[in-house]
Amino acid sequence: MPPKLVTKPKHLIEELTHRGPHRVLRGDLALVGLPGVVYTPTSGLGLPAVSFGHGWLQPPARYRGLLRHLASWGFVVAAPGTQLGPLASHRLFAADLRTALDVCVGVRLGEGDISVDPEKLGLAGHSVGGGCAVLAAADDSRVRAVATLAATQTRPYASDAASRCAMPSLHLAAGQDLVAPTAGNVGAIAANWAGPAQLRTVTKASHLGFTEGRHWSTLLLPGKAESTTQRVARIMLTAFFLVHLAGETRFQAVLDADLKGTDRPA
Repeated sequence: MPPKLVTKPKHLIEELTHRGPHRVLRGDLALVGLPGVVYTPTSGLGLPAVSFGHGWLQPPARYRGLLRHLASWGFVVAAPGTQLGPLASHRLFAADLRTALDVCVGVRLGEGDISVDPEKLGLAGHSVGGGCAVLAAADDSRVRAVATLAATQTRPYASDAASRCAMPSLHLAAGQDLVAPTAGNVGAIAANWAGPAQLRTVTKASHLGFTEGRHWSTLLLPGKAESTTQRVARIMLTAFFLVHLAGETRFQAVLDADLKGTDRPA
């Protein structure tokens, strides 16, 4: 038997830097009664799906590149465009994230040639959307994996909800975050996680570094869109969901590797 070929982590990281093999379609969740967007491969049955929560005051369009990237790697990605105001309800947004998963599972997408496997569901989010993803996961036994980006605390507390989450998780913190410092927000969620939890800090990232383009909210929040931060998020989230939702275990090497520009807790 020939020796098994092992792809080095740097080659896998380089692979994930680029768009995946699938062409991507964009749809409107409002057609099924939920404001927001959905990105899918052009076809595929039994696909994994991820519901993504936007940050405080941030429209889903500010994550377009990340959502399209995940879709190009074979995921259906739904991003509700609800609770966009300054006094948004965290409970209701968490419910909307779960509803987005319901839509992915229950509605044939595209021209009916795209479907989602109910056993391959994940949640992700940035800022308050990350915290709400944790709230949603704690109340939804279907969820198999959760990833957060600079997650903030919520009411009820995401760090408390984390203790009821047994699925694998990935938490990316921003090293220059003045809104959700690692020790008080992301770190508390990761530390309280009931299941496997990986915490990474993107060392030079600001709170808004994970967003894309320009938006008036930068007048209220410190930071701005950062291409390097976005690149790290695309690589890590794609590898994480490929491993835990799609069963592509070869990408575990990316999750275990030391990725340039990130630190692990001591």
